Amino acid sequence: MKLKHAIVALAALFGVAATGAEAQQAYPTRPITVIVPFAAGGPTDTVARLIAESMTKTLGQQVLVENVGGAGGTRGAGQVAKAAPDGYTLLIHHIGHVTAATLYRKLPYSVVNDFEEAGLITPVPMTIIGKPGMEPKNITDLIDYVKKNKEKVTYGNAGVGSASHLCGMLFMSKVGAQMTTVPYQGTGPAMNDLVGGQIDLLCDQTTNTTGQIRGGKVKAYAVTTKDRVKSLGDLPTLQESGMKDFEVTIWHGMYAPKGTPKDIMDKLNAALNTALEDPKVIARFADLGTEPEAKDRRSREFHKQFVASEVAKWKPIIEAAGVYAD
Repeated sequence: MKLKHAIVALAALFGVAATGAEAQQAYPTRPITVIVPFAAGGPTDTVARLIAESMTKTLGQQVLVENVGGAGGTRGAGQVAKAAPDGYTLLIHHIGHVTAATLYRKLPYSVVNDFEEAGLITPVPMTIIGKPGMEPKNITDLIDYVKKNKEKVTYGNAGVGSASHLCGMLFMSKVGAQMTTVPYQGTGPAMNDLVGGQIDLLCDQTTNTTGQIRGGKVKAYAVTTKDRVKSLGDLPTLQESGMKDFEVTIWHGMYAPKGTPKDIMDKLNAALNTALEDPKVIARFADLGTEPEAKDRRSREFHKQFVASEVAKWKPIIEAAGVYAD
């Protein structure tokens, strides 16, 4: 009898193990939620929805985007950090994910230790844009205008630590003048106020500005990359305009909660890579002034190392600026 019981126990044990393995192999068996830590209509939201649509086809389950804005992206990121590590709650965030490690004194999670990196998505240029009818005619005029008017000039951003905040902080430091900053829950609402003339300036990603620039709804001044952006070839770079070493490119990545099984993470990385090879995604990215991340930078391993290096890169810059958030 003892032998029989032992055999039954072993069979049950292996049955549980097999069921667990089958569950991971079957992943996903229900819809997946991708948290975007900013308001709907912003650049990260645009990137996430393109990726989610393609990954839905690859994974065979709906990949849904949920916007959880606030606190410069840390509210949404914190929600993912605390979620069950089962692959059903993911995060798509940009460079603000790594700068938060220094900007926030009481961050309720560890940027480096509380997430599994699924892969980098796209590096996005940024543009300096103004409200319709903004007085300065070009970037040189704008720099002079900001120097003369300082706090009278209003500058919108998506909150402390957001890409638009970082770009504006660097711009003001290079100009040597502080504008009046107006924080929003995301650059979607900020863009609405810029188009409506409620604020003067915004620095935002091409994924959110290209359509507005081409449609003549905003006044475009410059791009923040080292080289001109093909889709906005008439716009000069800030370096061309005399701002030495001004370069801001906003990269995006996908994350899952720490402890998400390797098999699931590998499947997510594969689906993400498939999305970045999707002709529809590539074409849409081109329309928005960006492109998929280079193939040699899409692995989970590269992404993990990149996050750690970016935290180290931005730490002294933020500390020197003395800008912090609670």
